[in-house]
Amino acid sequence: MKNVVQVDPKSPQKNVIERAARVLQEGGLVAFPTETVYGLGAHALDAAAVRRIFAAKDRPDWDPLIVHVRDVGMARSLARELPSAFEGLTQRFWPGPLTLVVQKMEGVPDEVTARRSTVALRMPRHPVASALLAAVRLPIAAPSANRFGRPSPTSAKHVVEDLGDRVDLILDAGPTPMGVESTVLDLTQTPPAILRPGGISREELERVLGRVTLGANISDELVAQGLAAPGMTTKHYAPRARIELLEGDVETQALLLKKRLAELVALGKKVEVLIHQGDNDSLARTLYAQFREMDARGADVILCPLPSAEGIGLAVRDRLLRAAGKGGHS
Repeated sequence: MKNVVQVDPKSPQKNVIERAARVLQEGGLVAFPTETVYGLGAHALDAAAVRRIFAAKDRPDWDPLIVHVRDVGMARSLARELPSAFEGLTQRFWPGPLTLVVQKMEGVPDEVTARRSTVALRMPRHPVASALLAAVRLPIAAPSANRFGRPSPTSAKHVVEDLGDRVDLILDAGPTPMGVESTVLDLTQTPPAILRPGGISREELERVLGRVTLGANISDELVAQGLAAPGMTTKHYAPRARIELLEGDVETQALLLKKRLAELVALGKKVEVLIHQGDNDSLARTLYAQFREMDARGADVILCPLPSAEGIGLAVRDRLLRAAGKGGHS
């Protein structure tokens, strides 16, 4: 496609980055890689540009966006007040896959925050995202670059599949290294609460903060009031195929898998099995790509053994539970 441009993931070409920056400055949409997934970016302080994100993704306005910043100074300019934990967390985890929810300044559009008084801020680590933020000199609102509710994109190919020419420019830097979204941590609560598990584990956060809670799942009745963070709906990240989850230890999961596979095949169903070899980091990197590949092969059902909840496994469990329509977290 004409709107897809190759970019070096380690040393992005200056002319490509400057082109993307101009698109954003003029109110356009740019899909770009972060260390987690590909984002669909717009100038975060331009309400009209932000509305284009929602239109492109078919995203409801009650689902807020993460604002990507070039440095801590830009983050401070968007926040009305910052708790004492902010400095220690940004020193330890920024740039990186940690999003912090804080009270917003008045200039942040309601379109970004689902009309709430808080804003979600992140400083990405990927060289392309970093270069783009440095060149544009503006905060970039960027949810994942996919149709709402679908598996997040971990390659430019996935962006094209879902959004095509709805995006002005797609920066193709190959697959993203992490594969699941950032951790969203709400600093307006005491103790801080993980609203969405992600690339920074609960264990890592507790080494800095002490106690960290898991935010409660939100009921569908409260969704229209505006979510506190993206990816909190009961069903999200879902392939077209039906997800069936297999719980228990490794031996129990193996027995359940064998039994359920035989039952579904006998019913004439096309069944796929999520590849998981006990390595949660590898599973996180490949999860969404596996979902999309299985959909492409016409799967009716995907059988998914649930990983342990330690480390990034908590994030993967959250995504699998939501993909199955069972809410999230553990």
